[in-house]
Amino acid sequence: SVMAVAQEETFGPLAPIIRFNDADQVVREANDTIYGLAAYFYASNLKRVWRVAEALEYGMVGINTGRMSSEAAPFGGIKQSGIGREGSRHG
Repeated sequence: SVMAVAQEETFGPLAPIIRFNDADQVVREANDTIYGLAAYFYASNLKRVWRVAEALEYGMVGINTGRMSSEAAPFGGIKQSGIGREGSRHG
């Protein structure tokens, strides 16, 4: 994306809206960044949910929710987001 807001790691209530033609394009656009803390998406097709969630290059992926937190889940990003994982038995 040419929008800086879609390339930078922002901390705040911000949601860039980008039109797409198919799920593969969404994954390419989402992964086209040096950051990888968290990604969120909404879908009703269970096969699509698994395919997209597995393809996203992010430390955490929220599905059909705008909030993702659990003491049982590790927290952290990949790429240039964070320095690894913390929390849970995996952290």
